[in-house]
Amino acid sequence: MAGNQLSMAPAVQLIGIRKSFGPIRANDGVDLRIAAGEVHGLVGENGAGKSTLMTILYGELAPDAGEIRVAGKPCRFRSPKDAIAAGIGMVHQHFVLVDEFTVVENLLLGHEEGALLGRGTRAAWEYLARMAGELDLTLDGEAVAGSLPVGLRQRLEILKALRAEAKILILDEPTAVLTPKESEGLFAALRRLAAAGRTVVFVSHKLDEIFAITDRVSVMRAGAVVATLETRATDAASLAELMIGRPLAPRGRAPASTPGPPVLAVDELSAEGGPDGVSLAGISFTVGAGEIVGVAGVAGNGQSELLRALAGIMPMTGRLGIGGVAAAHLDVEGRRALGLAHIPEDRLLAGLVSEFSAEESAILGDQRRLPFARGCFAAPDAITAAARRYIADYGVRPPDPKARTGSLSGGNQQKLVCAREMERSPRVLVVGQPTRGLDIAASSFIHERLLTLKGAGTAILLVSADLDELRLLCDRILVMLDGQIVGALGAEASAREIGLLMGGVG
Repeated sequence: MAGNQLSMAPAVQLIGIRKSFGPIRANDGVDLRIAAGEVHGLVGENGAGKSTLMTILYGELAPDAGEIRVAGKPCRFRSPKDAIAAGIGMVHQHFVLVDEFTVVENLLLGHEEGALLGRGTRAAWEYLARMAGELDLTLDGEAVAGSLPVGLRQRLEILKALRAEAKILILDEPTAVLTPKESEGLFAALRRLAAAGRTVVFVSHKLDEIFAITDRVSVMRAGAVVATLETRATDAASLAELMIGRPLAPRGRAPASTPGPPVLAVDELSAEGGPDGVSLAGISFTVGAGEIVGVAGVAGNGQSELLRALAGIMPMTGRLGIGGVAAAHLDVEGRRALGLAHIPEDRLLAGLVSEFSAEESAILGDQRRLPFARGCFAAPDAITAAARRYIADYGVRPPDPKARTGSLSGGNQQKLVCAREMERSPRVLVVGQPTRGLDIAASSFIHERLLTLKGAGTAILLVSADLDELRLLCDRILVMLDGQIVGALGAEASAREIGLLMGGVG
């Protein structure tokens, strides 16, 4: 970013933005100034108001009060169409592609140039070639969007926004579903965009990414911007303290422990093609009482399939024991009855129902059991009481059991799933990406809950793309490659040792 750009009219200026949802004030007089040609970070706890603010800037929500200025000119956005016309594009945390369409067909939407589509299709191909040359944003135009790896699907979302001539690009939690390698590719693309004069707003809770990619960073807390800083002039501890309003206690690695007898026993587990198209072959391991066993691997090497097979979501062969009881033949409900709890990797696909209220999502899987049901009838008072307890204990925002699940931010949805599964006091917990989408304080809280469950004797299988998380919490780490376990390492293993096994070396 050029040094004199901050003295120019900002690309975006938000002045006194307010937005409330009933009694909840999501944005409370927000002032924010974003310079042209910079990558501007926006951080804050889950529920701090980041996503609400960005959806206002993109025209999806109308502010209750305040003013938006783009390049110094006051703007009033009644819909995303108005924001797009003003040069603002947004890549949402949950993609809005047509999965059945090809890359070019997705780029064609809104740019058809006539009923016969010929001119529009040629223009889409030309645009794709130009972006490959100018910004190295290369994609196969004939590839079906739904078949693309998640990193390339996100690239397509960026290309769609840029095709609408976006000069200001908002990315909301853009790495929440990306592997480390895909994140590096995204950062390179964002640097090229900024170098070409575009302005990028990078919304994230991951402080290491803020330091890797942004020029300046604004911190939100309780619906307001509390600081805007030059990224190079601050540090992670200072940002974390600004985010949560107090110093965050440093955490060391959890001490290794001697596990009790096996509670989860897997022997020669095999399963055919799951969500990533990977088959599992001959997987065997045990997890003892009071033990956390981690699973590492490059995304798409069978970790998702392993979680789904253990939870009973996809068919498996081989032997599975839960607390000494044979469970391979049991369905999801049967395994839950034996004490298995499951925090899925994809909270919306397998953990929640968007149209349900928060309290309904908070009891999924147990809705037919006491105290949430009495015979054939639901027990609404018990359901609401449990949801209120989960919401309070896990810091879900807004603290409203009646709020629609789909209206919660991704991080608050994750906290709701974690609360539901962890508060069952499970004998076995299989968990995928437990802190994905969570801010630093919430991640620390979830880690503490995992260690509390471990101390209570729960056997925990933890799948995570975050090697630091695995090394922080786990007693042992298994490494998966091509649907098989290719190595087992102790708690003292380095990230390099784990990474080599993930790559098939060693």
